[in-house]
Amino acid sequence: MAFSLTQSITGTVAMTVVGLGLIIAPAAVAAPAPEDQPILIGHRGAAGTAPENTVAAFKDGRASGADFFEIDVQLSSDGVPFLFHDNTPARTTNVEEVFPGREDDPITSFTWDELQQLDAGSYFDDRYTGEPIPHLDDAAAIATARTGVYIEIKSPVNSPGIEQVVADELRTDKKWQKLVAADKIQVLGFDEASNRRFAAIAPEIELQQLSGTVPGPAVLESWTEFADSVGTNYRVLTEQNVSDVKSAGLVLGVYTVNSPEAVQASLDLGVDAVTTDFPIQNARYLADQPVFPGSGVEIVDSINNPAGDDVQAETGEHVLLRNTSNHSIDLSGAIIRDAANNVLNIGDGYVLAPEAELRVYTGPGTDTESAYYNGGTASLLNNGGESVALWTAQDRLLDVFAN
Repeated sequence: MAFSLTQSITGTVAMTVVGLGLIIAPAAVAAPAPEDQPILIGHRGAAGTAPENTVAAFKDGRASGADFFEIDVQLSSDGVPFLFHDNTPARTTNVEEVFPGREDDPITSFTWDELQQLDAGSYFDDRYTGEPIPHLDDAAAIATARTGVYIEIKSPVNSPGIEQVVADELRTDKKWQKLVAADKIQVLGFDEASNRRFAAIAPEIELQQLSGTVPGPAVLESWTEFADSVGTNYRVLTEQNVSDVKSAGLVLGVYTVNSPEAVQASLDLGVDAVTTDFPIQNARYLADQPVFPGSGVEIVDSINNPAGDDVQAETGEHVLLRNTSNHSIDLSGAIIRDAANNVLNIGDGYVLAPEAELRVYTGPGTDTESAYYNGGTASLLNNGGESVALWTAQDRLLDVFAN
């Protein structure tokens, strides 16, 4: 699936429209973007700056000028394709308020009408209150010939028949047809059996096999039977992995690469595509523009005890901030948010002098000029704080950090 984009190795794919369907030659593997620029994809729309998998996030992804924004599709209990990442509604909706006791039920056990009663935006910020769970077609309405859509088939075991539903939608909906014709649609997933089913149904659509790690050459060779690319976790990628993927004739993408430094490290390894929660900011980086203009504060580190449950003073989970400007900066009321939307707060009265540092702790302690304690009892930051972002109380993004 993955990386059709600007030009293909064999040239433009021949295509004709017949009635409501498309007859298209099997997808050609796409070459990397010109001038060593990677394909840029906004993760779940733009999950770092808006509630994931909502129209608001898709609009941020489009505004970034990214090549694609990524979505996660599942089927409601009555067969409607909707966009949602998790297996349950607990983390990103107000399900406890609307349907008490169903917060741990499978998201696919809800009807489309029930899903439309949930608020999928306020978990991120009050200004997104009322954002609904979108239909698959809502993504096509936001996408353009410049910014297409990566469609991840999420947990297909929970949505039997989803491969056919997605393929039918791409072939029969006029908005999707236009995007397919412009080479701006790609389908992907972790489930190899599902990917093979989709490839058999719709061989004209580029397809990407996702994998937490890159397998050996024999498995990669088998993936060439149905996939055009491989997507993997950038944190475990090696030069040998890159060589193996390229030797198999597959395009290589990485996820979820949130800081400019991590983007550059991935590019240095030779990846072709980068998926990020922050497409606006990383598009600026790739264009050699200021990423956080006028910020003056950087996240130096995100620190978690290897045991994963240490929240005690000095040794416990915390985020280190530094004022890199030549003037004082008021961080009163600012928050630090991780990729799962866990939040650490900064109290009132924290004004950093030039070059001053502030440690923001998850656990208990006595506040000082250089340390603020949230008083938690367990580690909070997802994956030990691998990716965190600093926001002012006025919702201005100041910096992003990724281990």
